[in-house]
Amino acid sequence: MWKEDVIDLKLTKFFEVSARALLSLLIVAILLAILAGIIWTFFDLRLVFAHDFHGAFKTILVDVLTVLAIVEILRTALAYFSEGRVKVTYIIDTVLVTVLTEVMAFWYREVEWEKIAMVIALVLSLAAVRIIAVRFSPRRQREEL
Repeated sequence: MWKEDVIDLKLTKFFEVSARALLSLLIVAILLAILAGIIWTFFDLRLVFAHDFHGAFKTILVDVLTVLAIVEILRTALAYFSEGRVKVTYIIDTVLVTVLTEVMAFWYREVEWEKIAMVIALVLSLAAVRIIAVRFSPRRQREEL
């Protein structure tokens, strides 16, 4: 029985080290994506002078919100790196930023009311789940004890 425990311990240690190494590579890739997004956003500033303001600002707004969504993904990865688990609130924040990016894109095009109603229902559902996740988080449960 003792040999099995040692093997399990070694496998667990190998998994943790491998996961941390791969996560480090992922964090570097996310940082590079954020840098590329910022550079692309500055590059798109030329549209203000070349096209109409409305279209240029739409493009810049979507670029900025996309970079913010990637920042939320970075936050999720860093939380896993430091705490060893993924926080549901970070994932919900990422999805909310992404969905709100799409909502802002709705301002610039005709969208059926059914699609708008579905997005509103999605945002309200995510907000409710986020409130529940904060209210019943494991950290808060430990603090109340």
